[in-house]
Amino acid sequence: MKGLALSLSWLTVVPVRGPERVDRGVAGGAIAWAPVVGVLLGAGAVAVMWGLVVAGASPLLAGLVGVAALALGTRGMHIDGLADTMDGLGSYGPPERAREIMKSGGAGPFGVAALVFVIGIQAFAFAALVDAQRWPAVVVAVAVGRVAVVLACRSGIDAAPGAGFGALVAGTQRRAIGFAWAAAALVIAGFVTDAWWLGPIAVGAALATAIVLVRHAVRRFGGLNGDVLGAAVEVATTVAVAVSSFAV
Repeated sequence: MKGLALSLSWLTVVPVRGPERVDRGVAGGAIAWAPVVGVLLGAGAVAVMWGLVVAGASPLLAGLVGVAALALGTRGMHIDGLADTMDGLGSYGPPERAREIMKSGGAGPFGVAALVFVIGIQAFAFAALVDAQRWPAVVVAVAVGRVAVVLACRSGIDAAPGAGFGALVAGTQRRAIGFAWAAAALVIAGFVTDAWWLGPIAVGAALATAIVLVRHAVRRFGGLNGDVLGAAVEVATTVAVAVSSFAV
């Protein structure tokens, strides 16, 4: 259970104490548990949005607050990673220069634009699901963002030079683990939308988009780092919740 405790400690604000010594084995266990943490985060966001709707708030307000709740629940590290990754990808120069930009601490035009689009799309998509009372679809979308992390850390992926978190988790996941989580998400998604086929399409599109993003980022930056994982979470969640919100 060290992996689960570390996953909660790393990926949420839940006051869980992780193991004192963290090596690649323990870190890999934490990544393998990430989709479960995603379910917990998604359930928390649903609880917040449901409470607002019961209190009389509009679906759009509930959706915006739901996005904020997820950001608070994860210390904002995934949206920060998204901004840094987009600034790095939008930069010119060699991988070393891109990594320097990502570590600068500020948000450039590419990062700001990415945040606006991702937060806006998530908020409106959450609002549509809230209005349709399709609460489980929200949980699945948030969990799928964490399935993308498992796939991003699959064996064969190297860490970027100078990466801290990336050096601990890159290449730690057997491909079978990622495929198992992806298959579970595809099956469960078939039960959370009005049409059985829409959920699996949403999950498939989300994971495919995240895989393409990670592959490009690994080539551009010379390996995997924590910012890229954060970007994968946000992009996969956004695509999953957007497609799930389609009216059928």
